[in-house]
Amino acid sequence: MDKHGILEMTTMRYEADRPKAANPIKIQDLTFRDGHQSLFATRGRTEDMLHVAKQMDEVGFYSMEVWGGATFDTMHRYLGEDPWERIITLKEHIKRTPFSMLLRGQNLVGYQNYADDVVEAFVQRACDNGIDIFRIFDALNDFRNFITAVKIVKKNNKHFQGTICYSLTEQRMGGDIYNIDYYVTKAIQLQEMGADSICIKDMAGLVAPYDAYNLVRALKENVKCPIHLHTHFTSGMGDLALFKAIEAGVDIIDTCMAPYAYRTSHPAVEPLVNSLLGTNRDTGFDIKLLNKIGKEMEKDIPKYIQFADNTKYSIIDTDVIIHQTPGGMLSNLVNQLRQMDELDKLDDVFKEIPKVRKELGQIPLVTPTSQIVGIQAVNNALFDTKEGEYARITEQVKDLCYGLYGKTTLPIDAEVQKKALVGYPRGETPITVRPGDVIEPAMADVHTQCEGLARNIDDELIVALYNLTGKKFLKIKYGKEPMPDDMKPKTLEEVKKEEELCSKAKAGKMIDKPEAPVKLEDLRQFDVYVDGAYYLVEVSEKGGAPRVVSSRPAPKPVVAAPAPAPAPTPQPAPVAQAAPVVSAEGGAPIASPMPGMFVKYEKQIGEKVKRGESVLVLEAMKMYNNIPSPVDGTLVATPFAAGANVAKGDVLAVIKPD
Repeated sequence: MDKHGILEMTTMRYEADRPKAANPIKIQDLTFRDGHQSLFATRGRTEDMLHVAKQMDEVGFYSMEVWGGATFDTMHRYLGEDPWERIITLKEHIKRTPFSMLLRGQNLVGYQNYADDVVEAFVQRACDNGIDIFRIFDALNDFRNFITAVKIVKKNNKHFQGTICYSLTEQRMGGDIYNIDYYVTKAIQLQEMGADSICIKDMAGLVAPYDAYNLVRALKENVKCPIHLHTHFTSGMGDLALFKAIEAGVDIIDTCMAPYAYRTSHPAVEPLVNSLLGTNRDTGFDIKLLNKIGKEMEKDIPKYIQFADNTKYSIIDTDVIIHQTPGGMLSNLVNQLRQMDELDKLDDVFKEIPKVRKELGQIPLVTPTSQIVGIQAVNNALFDTKEGEYARITEQVKDLCYGLYGKTTLPIDAEVQKKALVGYPRGETPITVRPGDVIEPAMADVHTQCEGLARNIDDELIVALYNLTGKKFLKIKYGKEPMPDDMKPKTLEEVKKEEELCSKAKAGKMIDKPEAPVKLEDLRQFDVYVDGAYYLVEVSEKGGAPRVVSSRPAPKPVVAAPAPAPAPTPQPAPVAQAAPVVSAEGGAPIASPMPGMFVKYEKQIGEKVKRGESVLVLEAMKMYNNIPSPVDGTLVATPFAAGANVAKGDVLAVIKPD
């Protein structure tokens, strides 16, 4: 047959400058953002992108997603890079291809809904610094959370891509909630909001091929906007889903270059380019150029391989079809449980996830709701003593129950909502208005906090989104604190040395360093010069053998010269800080139940606390966990400062029992 949906067979042409197809599929490349985010914990560095930037600009991509998602967080928190500078630097090398970013609606690139003035300032600066296409989504598909961002995008004549998060309650599309009518209704709403294109965002790779075909057909029949399909390869259906969507008439698809494709990332572009040759949907791309770029990218992969999930041989995860957990959320859960020495509880967490998701309104699992559901499932599995207890409820679950994230797909379980809102600072009655309407303006306060630290609005926005880690980054950026070693980039030479050491260890060729001899008492030291070399020798008064302590070439005679200017005092190398030593004698210590970052104390020394009352807040998996008092008593020790990293078991506070 010569026809497959709207795809038609044509004359086969192989040359790079072959005639343009009648209806070429447009392709957005995600390598510089979602590719390394999905495979290598978002650790891709700008310097490695520059190796291939100009070549990528020659491919002919519809657009390149280069920013947003987790990049903003990871760059300033782990890489010591200014997120804003990445856009500017890449724009200097990529001049023809439009830049796209992933924006989480009122969440921006964080994990909470921010004030309207923060959203307005952030989106404006993204426009100013070079973003052309804004893929805007909301984790709850509550489009009221788009309003403020869209206003600024439109004001700057940029492209607003309205996005619908793809979710399921079964293994396939359908049922009472996430069916074709649901997605068509949402698409019509986005078109009415002025969307320039509409994206179906399948963050866990759940869309099956024929569901993709039927969904695209339905959308094309009901809206005029171009339709864009974004799906991951996690389940193994990604390539198949893209092909059926192409046959159904989808306008744009997402892929990655081969070195950054597959597993929990996206389908690779190269097989699609070759497969669509000789059709009316031919990409027009040069496979030889793509191959050349891929080989260049491979050179830097060793720097990031430590972040890859190599725990299994299979490149697909059929579990995702059952538990519907996005790859990023899954890796976070595994890592968190491993650090807590509770990895054996993973199955218990998996049992909790669908339960928590249902009780919180059957919400889609995408950042930040995937983290909200995930960490609450961890808390329930580890700390509940009876079903449905919700003994430790995160700040974000409380915010969700209050309505601060928006309207959930289904109503939240009434008992869970009531329990979450006991003592909630904003009130115990949930709101129904747009979240942005009740969040107080923040930029003026941020400006005051940043005096003497931030030098421009971009710096202030880093702090507005990530208060503690943002301030830490600015101190490093402007030389007020040294950059920690773990933030510094590794060279390929360093990686090679590490690999050689690992190979030697595996081969049993590592030799233990002999123990240093015990230093005796009453040693005398002698400076010894032999054939132009200098030795420091120690000899025991008790007749022990001489021991060479150090040696170096003998110093050459020097002619007196004016004393040089004193060298600047070098900054001390950063050292890992040990946990503060806290005496818990006569008191009840509150030990950290998990590794994380200390955020704040809810009580001050000398204040009375009740058993179960929140004493402090600990960040883990980007969520805020309220840590309760184990007894009635008085707070007598608060050893940590905001922003400090804590390990499991560190004593965070001490309560003197009544």
